[in-house]
Amino acid sequence: MSPEGKSLLNIIILGFGFMFMFTAFQTCGNIEQTVLKSFNSSEFQGSGYTSMSIIYGVFSASNMIAPSVVAVIGPQLSMFFSGLLYSGYIAMFIHPYTWTFYTASVLVGVAAAVLWTAQGYVLAVNSSDTTIGRNSGIFWSLLQFSLFFGNLYIYFAWRHQTHITDSERRTVFISLTVVSLVGCFLFFLIRKPDPDSTSVETSDPALQVELSESASTVQTPSVSLCTKATNAFVQACRVLVTKEMLLLSISIAYTGLELTFFSGVYGTCIGAMTQFGQDAKSLIGVSGIFIGLGEILGGGVFGMLNKCNRFGRNPVVLLGLIVHFVAFYLIFLNIASDAPIAPEEGTSLQAYITPSVPVALLCSFLLGLGDSCFNTQLLSIIGFVWREESAPAFAVFKFIQSIMAALAFGYSNYLLLHWQLLILVLVGFLGSLSFFVAEWVVEAGRRDSDYDSI
Repeated sequence: MSPEGKSLLNIIILGFGFMFMFTAFQTCGNIEQTVLKSFNSSEFQGSGYTSMSIIYGVFSASNMIAPSVVAVIGPQLSMFFSGLLYSGYIAMFIHPYTWTFYTASVLVGVAAAVLWTAQGYVLAVNSSDTTIGRNSGIFWSLLQFSLFFGNLYIYFAWRHQTHITDSERRTVFISLTVVSLVGCFLFFLIRKPDPDSTSVETSDPALQVELSESASTVQTPSVSLCTKATNAFVQACRVLVTKEMLLLSISIAYTGLELTFFSGVYGTCIGAMTQFGQDAKSLIGVSGIFIGLGEILGGGVFGMLNKCNRFGRNPVVLLGLIVHFVAFYLIFLNIASDAPIAPEEGTSLQAYITPSVPVALLCSFLLGLGDSCFNTQLLSIIGFVWREESAPAFAVFKFIQSIMAALAFGYSNYLLLHWQLLILVLVGFLGSLSFFVAEWVVEAGRRDSDYDSI
């Protein structure tokens, strides 16, 4: 096999590994609050929202140590052991205990930081300047297909079910655990690429950071790891207080809030709507599928075709804001206000229109489409502005996003739906305005730079 063919095969294996793992984990996150409401045990006091809040909080804090872990044990073992922790979290739902539930949440937060750092390294060393766009697109597409298969399984497994029995819970989570473990072992099929098949000078800053940090630290003493960690932290602090990052921080914060909403809260709301009939629980899976459709469509159009956009990033962000506002308004009209915190038997309240399943699924699609609009443009502008300081810039991005996701999962335990939607509307509006200003500042700086170079 040619060197380029071996690298492409590695990317495909990487994508399938993540697809299997996140087919299990994203499905787990989508249904766990509903499952825990049905779990009949006086000894268990856990909340799915609180668990996800812990995961994202620990994930945010662990971003600083992840490159050192990957450097010490290598990217392949890093992904494997991180994947085992993901699988352990899913397996815990077979018979949950409060202490194992929250302990597993902490461990998955650490594993997430290590997993995504190792993923970026593998993607970088198997790509060159000419193949990085293609490889990123392949990986993105395979990853987003994880939203289809697990949620499709939930739809058929929970069809006509109004209560999730212990037997049904065990069957679902045993299946998801096996799927996750398959993804873990797929990482061992990834082979080291030939030296002449890739270029270290990748054009993708987000991936260059993982390559530069991980590759350099493997050949340096352990003392250098501490020095690099300290330097990375100082650089991140400097990037955080720059004018551009301060403007973008509101947009990044919004992506964390709406990530929480579409990945955990909205599916719970649909499952709690008794007026959707006996299929309400199974509709959680269908909702996840429609979110995936929106993500894939938006990611393909605005991510892979970003270079063809002559009008800048602002129109795409504006489109994402409008799409999300339409979705929020329809959700406000269609879903009962107490749906996020309703008991296991669901809510019998009605919003402002007769609850409609097609409207609910349309909103799922719009949530995924809008999310892809914001994320593709944020990654684009951060990669452009901090091309020479990509490591601290993307660390700040993940830090802000994860902190806000943790905060949102925390308040989702208590706030009614209309208050959660109001928070999303306000932060989304302010985040879009600040993004527009940041884009104008960046474009002005680029024009000045082009003028000075004449």
